[in-house]
Amino acid sequence: MRKSLPMLLIRVIVAVVFLTEGVLKLVYPGEYGAGRFAHIGIMAPRVMGPLVGVVEIVAGAAVLANFYAGDAALFLLAVILAAIVTTKISILLGRPLGPFALQKNVSRYGVFGFLHEARTDLAMLFCLVAIVVDSGVRGGRKTHWYQR
Repeated sequence: MRKSLPMLLIRVIVAVVFLTEGVLKLVYPGEYGAGRFAHIGIMAPRVMGPLVGVVEIVAGAAVLANFYAGDAALFLLAVILAAIVTTKISILLGRPLGPFALQKNVSRYGVFGFLHEARTDLAMLFCLVAIVVDSGVRGGRKTHWYQR
């Protein structure tokens, strides 16, 4: 139990963050889902908002239950990397990145502004990498859910 406690805690915080964000995208789409995606500049925000919300809920629950946790973490890695590219890299650069708008409500731009604004995203990124390394990725291998 002692060896698995740190990974359990990492899985719990990752699940809490992604489950919460997924539910918020579906319950308040104008603020957290499609509306925010449209403001950022993501294509097809009315499709991508709910889709990302559902992925966050399903994959977050799988990480919490340790059910194909490595595979679920890969989906969440794609979500968090997209979030960093679409919302945080422009803060680092101090200008819009392609179609993705520069956030106006940021106090600083550059490295320190990026590190401040991306702290949760970066924490989730490294926690997800730890889950993938610890759990492994089963992918298309023929294993049964009850085998460890």
